[in-house]
Amino acid sequence: MMAGIYVHIPFCKSRCVYCGFFSTTLLEKRSEYVDAVVDELKRRRHYLAGEPVGTIYFGGGTPSLLSVTDTERILDAIYNIYNVREGAEVTMEGNPDDLTPALLHGLKGLGVNRLSMGVQTFDDARLAFLRRRHSAQQAVDAVRTAVQAGFQNISIDLMFGFPAQTMEAWKSDVQKALTLPVQHISAYSLMYEEGTRLRKMLDAGDIAELDEEISLQMYEYLMDALSVAGYRHYEISNFALPGMESRHNSGYWQGVPYLGVGAGAHSYDGKNRHYNVDSLVSYLSQEPPMREQLTENERYDEFIFTGLRTAEGLQLAELEKRFGTEFVQYCLQNAQPHIDGGRLVHEGRVLRLTRSGLFVSNDVMSDLMWVE
Repeated sequence: MMAGIYVHIPFCKSRCVYCGFFSTTLLEKRSEYVDAVVDELKRRRHYLAGEPVGTIYFGGGTPSLLSVTDTERILDAIYNIYNVREGAEVTMEGNPDDLTPALLHGLKGLGVNRLSMGVQTFDDARLAFLRRRHSAQQAVDAVRTAVQAGFQNISIDLMFGFPAQTMEAWKSDVQKALTLPVQHISAYSLMYEEGTRLRKMLDAGDIAELDEEISLQMYEYLMDALSVAGYRHYEISNFALPGMESRHNSGYWQGVPYLGVGAGAHSYDGKNRHYNVDSLVSYLSQEPPMREQLTENERYDEFIFTGLRTAEGLQLAELEKRFGTEFVQYCLQNAQPHIDGGRLVHEGRVLRLTRSGLFVSNDVMSDLMWVE
């Protein structure tokens, strides 16, 4: 697996109630910010140690708020500085209301070959609750416009577990998604993260979380419906038609090195993490990335967490290669109750979550992690 480059574009016209990522509404800073990103790409040219780059990912925030010219400036810097392989996956996240024919044709001309759209739901009332800017119809139109522009690798995000959401409403969202020509679907339970407007609404008693049992039933329906439609459940929250898995995100789960540029972006060189602070002012002043040195135990925990998230499962031979026999024995000892309980399956040199294990994946992973 080749290295990846992640570009964080923090700009948003407005903030969604659930978002815990770094973002800013100072749209007038976009051009200055792109200058800073290009400068960072130059300064950190040696971070990947010459590794070939197989994926480039524009995330946010709202990357679709960049002009075609600004996106071109960033991509030109990446291709001029780094060893980007032919056929690299180049993903752009976008809001449906931004994805005009002109923007989509421009992005296609720059070599962007994968789109990830933040659809979330096809219900206008729930979109308004989330403070999303687009309508359900705009989401449908954006997918079809992208296809007309020549995109053949389109992903959409869906959310479930809204306050008072019914199974019928969730089934409607899933079935609507399946009528669209999309090759990849990511689906997440609505999270109430600290510091978000959504969490403040919950704490104030303005809304109530959906019953956990209903959320689990929604997840089960999602797995069944997408399986019937031909999608492969290749990671806990991600489904793809055969061969259309996200290569960039798969790199994260496989521990592949990546360079993250932009305010709040994280990087990983294979052993340690580096991160830029969540501050536009600090980033524009070229404050250097902070280093997070991982202990061997922390790297083991990450290996457990990322490996068990995937359909391929936890590769015990690779675990032994990286950490030694003691860690493998520890892992298997703690896995045994879950194997006996049908939540994990041990096949050859692989540990994999079963269907019932997916519903309690966090508990299973936690039990396998290292305790000092």
